[in-house]
Amino acid sequence: MPLISHTLAQLRIEDEPAFVHVGLYGRLKAALAASGHVFLVPDDGTWVGSDRALFLNQSYWPPDATSDVLAEPTLTADEVTHIALHGLAKKAIAGDGRPRSPRAFLFAESIASAFDLYLVGRLLRNRPDAAFIETQVTIMRDAAEDAGLHPDDFGDLLGEIVEAPERAFEDLRRLLFDVATDLLDCRDAVAAQTVFERVADHRFSPLLHHYQLSNWVLFCRASGTSEAGEEERVAELDVALRSAPDSVSWIEANWLFG
Repeated sequence: MPLISHTLAQLRIEDEPAFVHVGLYGRLKAALAASGHVFLVPDDGTWVGSDRALFLNQSYWPPDATSDVLAEPTLTADEVTHIALHGLAKKAIAGDGRPRSPRAFLFAESIASAFDLYLVGRLLRNRPDAAFIETQVTIMRDAAEDAGLHPDDFGDLLGEIVEAPERAFEDLRRLLFDVATDLLDCRDAVAAQTVFERVADHRFSPLLHHYQLSNWVLFCRASGTSEAGEEERVAELDVALRSAPDSVSWIEANWLFG
């Protein structure tokens, strides 16, 4: 077989020492290890570069999110949290089943993606030398500047994230979920542009295109099936997160200790 199944324990996790002070990291890693998630790694005679791995993951995104293709048996610590949160959210929606609703996917993806901003806040304060900070902050800065945000304003935004990473997570999670859900219902580019204009004043609006929302929308349109029960469950969970004083702590209490 050109792609060999690996467990999390068989992978090398890069940048992990920088995440030691993030208490939630260890629990997310344990949850991912216990989930049975599979990582497909090329065997010794097969080449899979990073661009190929990205293509395979984005073009053949498994609806149940039970596997990922890697170019080599290596995962970064932030990828551990992303994959773990994706799985936990889908389990909260559909239990041991496979979520089919587009909004179920968007809900899970908004949580997993917004958690990056929480990590930026935590690591910028405690481990600014982390590889995650060096790569992600640069990418976010470039996306923000392309959206018209002045570099000084981006620096101020980072300061806000460091000051309150939990609030930053929830604000971005809501924005990503609301915008992606509205985009899914748009019939044309004019309607989609209206969605972006409506949130132009949101502090994290300049970061929206960093998250490749086109892939989210295209995936949902290609493979999603409306499920009334899942739609209701997503709405309930979304309200719970919006109502929680600290949605990161809510996730920890309900999905990792619940």
